[in-house]
Amino acid sequence: MSAADELYEAYVEKVPLALGSIGVASLEEAYQIQEQVLKMKINDNDEILRGYKVSLTSEETQDIFNHDEPLYGALTNKNLINNAKYSDYNEPKLEMEIAFLVQENLSIDDSEEDIIRKCLIAPGLEIPDGRYKDWFPNASKYEIVADSAVAGGVTFGQSDFSTYEKLDDIKGVLTLDGEVIKEGRSSEVMGHPAKAVKWLIGKLHAHGKIVEAGKVISSGTFNLPVELEKGYYEAVYENIGKVSLEVK
Repeated sequence: MSAADELYEAYVEKVPLALGSIGVASLEEAYQIQEQVLKMKINDNDEILRGYKVSLTSEETQDIFNHDEPLYGALTNKNLINNAKYSDYNEPKLEMEIAFLVQENLSIDDSEEDIIRKCLIAPGLEIPDGRYKDWFPNASKYEIVADSAVAGGVTFGQSDFSTYEKLDDIKGVLTLDGEVIKEGRSSEVMGHPAKAVKWLIGKLHAHGKIVEAGKVISSGTFNLPVELEKGYYEAVYENIGKVSLEVK
């Protein structure tokens, strides 16, 4: 069984793999496996590519996984959620993220200001979840990439057009059942979330892909991931608004 077959089976059957079992040892191979698994999701599970997520956008998370740049993964319709059932996941975490809802095709030549102009901006929450046992922080960067950058679930609130300045170093506050559990800033996302999206456009371009209108981009976390628990989460972001997620 190939590495892609193993990951797809773990995804469908919800039976996590042992770390090291798929034997991937390079980023090139990892992205190839990710693409193969995505094709299986589309062809065999009737899923639709809806966008991308950017991971490892802070020095702290890059250090954890011994890497010096971000990673990306594909998001399908199954990853876009309104609420969450805890039992649907393996070892889920939670992160504060800003979502870019692409209104015009994004080009390799677009500036960060162009990117923001071409997107609606929404407050978001992401549930990273790996198809491996004890994946955080023990999976290799290659295993993370092969597993679509541990895409789990993404939800976002009301969107609107914004500006570079309005997204610059803004604060996010995460609460669980009304109690503050985490705070973070957009500067953790490569200095500015638009920089992460620009990085993504360039990386996809190198892989022969573009970001088309209609896609969603989860641009990178404000905070180190927290353990997902059952309850009512809310994230409030300066200049953007708030988003909620109920986990049952």
